[in-house]
Amino acid sequence: MNTTSIPRPEYPRPQMVRPDWINLNGKWQFDMDHGKSGKQRNWFETGHDFSNSIVVPFCPESELSGIGYTDFMAAVWYKRQFIVPDDWQGNRILIHFGAVDYETEVWINGQSAGKHKGGYSSFSFDITKFISSGENIVTVCAEDDVRSGMQPRGKQSGLYYSHGCDYTRTTGIWQTVWLECVPETYISNVKYYPDPDNQSIHIEAELKGDYEDQLILAASASFEGKAVGQNQVKVSGQKARVTVELSENHLWELGNPRLYDLELRILKDGKKLDAIESYFGLRSIKLDGMAFKINDQSVFQRLVLDQGFYPDGIYTAPTDDALRKDIELSMEMGFNGARLHEKVFEPRFLYWADKLGYLVWGEHANWGLDITTPTGLERFLPEWLEVVERDFNHPALIGWCPFNETWDLDGKKQNNEVLRIVYSVTKQVDPTRPVIDTSGNFHVETDIYDVHDYDQNPETFAARYESMKQGGEVFTTFADRQQYGGQPYFVSEFGGIWWNPNQKDEKGWGYGDRPKSEEEFLSRYEGLVSVLLDNPYMFGFCYTQLYDIEQEVNGLYTYDRKPKFDPEIIRSINSRKAAIE
Repeated sequence: MNTTSIPRPEYPRPQMVRPDWINLNGKWQFDMDHGKSGKQRNWFETGHDFSNSIVVPFCPESELSGIGYTDFMAAVWYKRQFIVPDDWQGNRILIHFGAVDYETEVWINGQSAGKHKGGYSSFSFDITKFISSGENIVTVCAEDDVRSGMQPRGKQSGLYYSHGCDYTRTTGIWQTVWLECVPETYISNVKYYPDPDNQSIHIEAELKGDYEDQLILAASASFEGKAVGQNQVKVSGQKARVTVELSENHLWELGNPRLYDLELRILKDGKKLDAIESYFGLRSIKLDGMAFKINDQSVFQRLVLDQGFYPDGIYTAPTDDALRKDIELSMEMGFNGARLHEKVFEPRFLYWADKLGYLVWGEHANWGLDITTPTGLERFLPEWLEVVERDFNHPALIGWCPFNETWDLDGKKQNNEVLRIVYSVTKQVDPTRPVIDTSGNFHVETDIYDVHDYDQNPETFAARYESMKQGGEVFTTFADRQQYGGQPYFVSEFGGIWWNPNQKDEKGWGYGDRPKSEEEFLSRYEGLVSVLLDNPYMFGFCYTQLYDIEQEVNGLYTYDRKPKFDPEIIRSINSRKAAIE
């Protein structure tokens, strides 16, 4: 496939790779539908043409889309043609969407192929029965209302202008759209359970199609090209489980991301029906007292807040290299991971985290969703479970945080059962990782207790954690709403020091008093970081934030990723050994 003229041409799902696929990024027809009347006017019919064009996968608010329209859009429509290769005949054809914000319907040749609700999770439809020989047409409608209280919006501004820590919105398609050819019987999902103690990998595969008794799931692992293990089992029903014992034990570690390659095949009478190329990391996670252990070693998490915004692409990185570069910039300043904040990051970012040995926490974009009633659970949980299932296998992902700062809404408190149920279900789906119910506030049931503390004065910042440092009382915010229960503890947001040296006036947004000089900034930064590094009961921190975003100027880099300070100075402060290590 010629990818030279296709934006974001790389394979979008690195942990389940098949050779037969077509990237549908590029120029599509496009229209806005402010009255949401397009369906009544039959815009999905093949003969209807739209008045504009857009570059997918970039949202219409972005510069890279060719549109650059930043007002609210109730609905947007897309249309393009595609041709299915002749050698795909006799197989099943899937259409995949990395993410579309928010409520999506897809038509193939004028026939509805499916609907999806959720602006951050990936989804696909089997479109085999709608395909004709020669030219085909796909039409997409996405409805979006970030002001409704009925959908997670994350940091997308609910006002016309960006303000504070809310930024330009994203409407419609914002990740890769692609076609995939699969056989009648194929692997639809896999889960990996790494087991370094027993030098093995446990694999659970889910199939679609023919579940006959004679099917075999075969797994082969290799490391740096050398075969290190294989096994096969009979398929029983829709799922199959196989364990591969490994002849060599290579652990996935921070900055040393040893990864195994994996091939999974479905066989019938010795003949291959389906095969995927994948990879996994052999590592363990354990909470031990106040320590967070990776491979049985206490690791202090030097995290930074990463919100996944780009000046020209908004939610969508302009290139795959830009995703990798953000991780490298973070590591250059001595951070070993990130909170992926108020946004579900795309699989390619997680792939680079896996490849570079970089820790990440998975989070949803819960802001904007009303969780004061059980309706919030209905709107949140299905999409969240799609996210957990999709990202389950990434070794870099070390914990889940479905909610962040669940503030009261118009005087109404959160429905605690919404948080409790989401926590419980997440633990059932993924028993291998810790879960923070809601970062900062208001905790209901959680594996880890975290607080957000934007005190800019290192002395008063230190004073509130001194008792804890001496083995005494632990500092907690909002004591009337949440109680500490002895869990491992860290400050998962702090700093946010407002610094924009090239800005001559006082415009911009950050936390606390703006330092008067670079020296004052660095002194404050070192003071705050040292408080957390030197506390033997603290397993990590997360500094706000990696780079500026629009009017928010508390990043260590500018929005276009230029360092504000000598990275080596920040690195030396961050990299000092922590007490808990």
